[in-house]
Amino acid sequence: MSTILIKNAIIIDPNSNYKNLKKDILIVDGIIDNIEKNIKADNAEIIKSDDLHVCPGLFDFSVDFPEPGNEQKETLKSGFISSISGGFTGLGLQPSKQTPRDQKTDILFCINSSKGLGLNVIPYGALSKGLNGEQLSEMFDMYTSGSLAFTDSMEPVVNGGLFSRAILYAKNFNGLIISFPYDQSISPSGQINEGIVSTQLGLEGIPELSEEIMLSRDLLINSYHEGRLHFNILSSKNTVKQLEKAKKVQKHISCGTSIFHLLFDDEVLEGFNSRFKILPPLRTKEDRNALLEGVKNGVIDVITSYHQPHEEEINEVEFSLSPFGMIGTQICFPLAITYLSDYLGLEKIVQCMSINPRTILQCEVPIIKVGHKADITLFDPAKKWTYNRENNNSKSENTPLFGSELKARVLGTILGRNYHKNIPQE
Repeated sequence: MSTILIKNAIIIDPNSNYKNLKKDILIVDGIIDNIEKNIKADNAEIIKSDDLHVCPGLFDFSVDFPEPGNEQKETLKSGFISSISGGFTGLGLQPSKQTPRDQKTDILFCINSSKGLGLNVIPYGALSKGLNGEQLSEMFDMYTSGSLAFTDSMEPVVNGGLFSRAILYAKNFNGLIISFPYDQSISPSGQINEGIVSTQLGLEGIPELSEEIMLSRDLLINSYHEGRLHFNILSSKNTVKQLEKAKKVQKHISCGTSIFHLLFDDEVLEGFNSRFKILPPLRTKEDRNALLEGVKNGVIDVITSYHQPHEEEINEVEFSLSPFGMIGTQICFPLAITYLSDYLGLEKIVQCMSINPRTILQCEVPIIKVGHKADITLFDPAKKWTYNRENNNSKSENTPLFGSELKARVLGTILGRNYHKNIPQE
């Protein structure tokens, strides 16, 4: 029998009867056995900290761990460890052109690789075979193997007929389609947001129009079929407005954005810092403020790390040749608390990083409640630490944020009988 006793923890869980209260939590063999003041338990492993907070285990909706094929960037194991150290007990694993995951064996490989680590992994199946946008993948086979959603990730589905058939087919088994709203033909060689900064740097810009067109098309198709549709990463004020209107008439649509789009705008690229290069691009302050407001008022449902690892060698090139994407699963939650908690509040952050992602995927939402399986993130929202190369758990280092002092520390996670305790980070 394993017994864990969490002492004097403030519970941040909008679905719990104990939300915002300070309680002890007793976990016996992976199940929450008791929640009250001053619990005593013999032979229990004690978890305590000066400002201990707990919330339902976090879920990172969009990450890329490109194994098999690109293990030099990130293996499944290194990605899982990085996620757990960031407070995540679940994640949605994106396919990619190099790692398409378009058949059931790919899905089972990812799920089996996570067993025993204290992490629930939902690998998203490719929408089209090879992410080529030409022929539907074996979506139902992957769904029965554990894939609850289907996407071609950063390879937008240009063929509207194929996208239409995907939504209609997935509707037969209540599968979720994830859209990446980006029409690359608008700016085939685009590097950053089209605007003042792109003009100053002499780089080809990516206009908001590229996002608006694809989002409008997919909304119309989904309205026709009445399927389930999620837009993975929004970046512009206009698409936030589109989603706000669409949500009033379509029941099963949702959307998310990355922690980076909420924190930064295109001015950080003024020094040609390719480590801020991301797709969709960081846009203007006005766009960033619209995204923040969208999260606050519930138009945007999910905040994700949008973790995309790249080895150092391919980052040390000129800006136009450098890849899109940066790592972030280890620091997404601390970043959100450090910079967004005053504006959004802890409960909203937990809603967008734990509850909403699972609700959208229609998988079990953890609740800090007696009788429920323990699925908990432990954190101290005021404990300062510095993120650097030494405590980075990803195999890759493509981030502009090394040296950042954060004021929130993830202390560990509990998933069933698995208790992961973070090594102190200073």
